[in-house]
Amino acid sequence: MSLVMTTPPAVEPVTVADAKAHMRIDSDDEDVLIGSLLLTSRLHIEVALSLALITQSWKLTLDRWPGGRDVELPLTPLRSIDEVRVKNAAGVANAVPAESYLVDLASRPARLVWNNSVPPSPQVRANGIEIDMTVGFGSTGESVPAPLKHAILMLTAHWYEHRDPGEIGSDDARIPECVSALINPFRTIRL
Repeated sequence: MSLVMTTPPAVEPVTVADAKAHMRIDSDDEDVLIGSLLLTSRLHIEVALSLALITQSWKLTLDRWPGGRDVELPLTPLRSIDEVRVKNAAGVANAVPAESYLVDLASRPARLVWNNSVPPSPQVRANGIEIDMTVGFGSTGESVPAPLKHAILMLTAHWYEHRDPGEIGSDDARIPECVSALINPFRTIRL
């Protein structure tokens, strides 16, 4: 299985101006650094939660259908399945009719479920199934839950203040507990 971003988010959920106001910075001298820290903070939170904050497109590639045939989609919140393709013996990816499957948005993680049909089998040994999907809370920062935006601000401020490289695992390199507390309600818990 591989997961590749095909279209990145058009904007960040938190602006440089918002971060500067949060950190009480009046100068424009470090706007590039702050923008980079905002991007890094968003990516860190997205990876930690398997979330996409701002609308973005991804391609999930599988060798074969899972045993139960339903596919749990690894990113949330899922907005849509844009296309499902299966490769033939020549390696050509053919679209699967959308009527063959449904998208279960009520489950977390969301699932692709087959409608009383057997999914077409890929005719190549590796990467024979491609699923294009769109994920994210929305296309603007206003669509992102406030606790996640605040976590980005706090993490950006932390990294702004702690610029010296710390050894991984040291107290200097730790993510502040207040950031973890803000993002914990958005974790997927498996029972």
